[in-house]
Amino acid sequence: MTDVNYTSLSKAMSKALRHRPERLGLTLAPDGSVELATFVNALNQRGGWPRTLTEDDIMHVINHGTKARFAIKDGRIRARYGHSIPLPVSYESAEPPAVLYHGTTRDNASSIMVEGLQPMGRQVVHLSTDVETAMQVGRRHGKDVVILTVDAERAWTEGIPFYRGNESTWLAGSIPPEYLAAR
Repeated sequence: MTDVNYTSLSKAMSKALRHRPERLGLTLAPDGSVELATFVNALNQRGGWPRTLTEDDIMHVINHGTKARFAIKDGRIRARYGHSIPLPVSYESAEPPAVLYHGTTRDNASSIMVEGLQPMGRQVVHLSTDVETAMQVGRRHGKDVVILTVDAERAWTEGIPFYRGNESTWLAGSIPPEYLAAR
């Protein structure tokens, strides 16, 4: 029997829990969660899987994914960050590393340096702890990538709240241009 492509499953989970739950007929609770059994059933009804998905498949994505995108609590699953749908997702403020990075295209870099980093259709700005991850993120938007350095230490000290997304991702509502430098 052919096994599930967990990368494809992770992408389907992200789309459903972060961007388009209605495509699977899901209605998310105010915290962005849905019953795990309902979620698995909705994914199976969508079809296209080599076999029927199980809760163990979902747990495999959660436990083996490198970006800690999902959380399960009390039998409910939700995306931890990255929502483009309006949800009152709450994050706990935390002191960030001294420097963070953001990958973008050369076309966008000049306006970001004037206007600052904005969520652009999401609830928060995503920042990376290392240049390599920022480069990967930037490549999703184009080939000519510019890495912006964020003086997170100064921004934090001057009142900009930061939130931990996972081990390599930090979040912020926005980052004014005075905390940014192009590498």
